[in-house]
Amino acid sequence: MRLYETGFLVSPNLTEEEADAIVQQMAEVVSQKAGKMSRIEKWGKRKMAYQIKRYGEAYYVFFHYESGSEVPLELTRRFRQMETILRHLTLVNETAQNVRKKKKAGGRNRAKDAAPVVEAAPAAAEAAGAGTKNREEA
Repeated sequence: MRLYETGFLVSPNLTEEEADAIVQQMAEVVSQKAGKMSRIEKWGKRKMAYQIKRYGEAYYVFFHYESGSEVPLELTRRFRQMETILRHLTLVNETAQNVRKKKKAGGRNRAKDAAPVVEAAPAAAEAAGAGTKNREEA
């Protein structure tokens, strides 16, 4: 089983009760398909970054659940059938271990012990500039 996060936007022309009924209906899909709901985030009605279907606001809802691949497919199928769902997106939450290898302590200390680089470029530029002036005058 994998961890999933599904976010969807519900049309703002619905009442709070109607929007909650849609959220409950979608949450039941997870339990029907033997998924385990870990958290439901209801952000409420918020302004969107851009208009979708001539709406500037929407109810934002996020599901966090653990299931097989059939639950996101079923949610997507139902979202497409409902005109009140403006957008939806399902992501797989990877719980990957830290794959970076730890550097050896000697490699890290060598970088700290290295002498700082002294910039000699400005002095060299002045000397080069002075030399060109003398050449031009001559």
